[in-house]
Amino acid sequence: MVKVDKNKCIGCGLCASVCPEVFEMGPDGKSHVKDAKACKGNEKCKEAAEGCPVSAITL
Repeated sequence: MVKVDKNKCIGCGLCASVCPEVFEMGPDGKSHVKDAKACKGNEKCKEAAEGCPVSAITL
């Protein structure tokens, strides 16, 4: 299951721009998973996790 570590997230927004089906920026300025099921088999989700500059996303 996809998760975002709120303690690591710096709110750069890369994940939400690469994979808006799964990630969104919350009112706290950090990434949130909006649809974990949409990550399954989604290459964009994997790309977002790998591109996270602080490795805050785990799949």
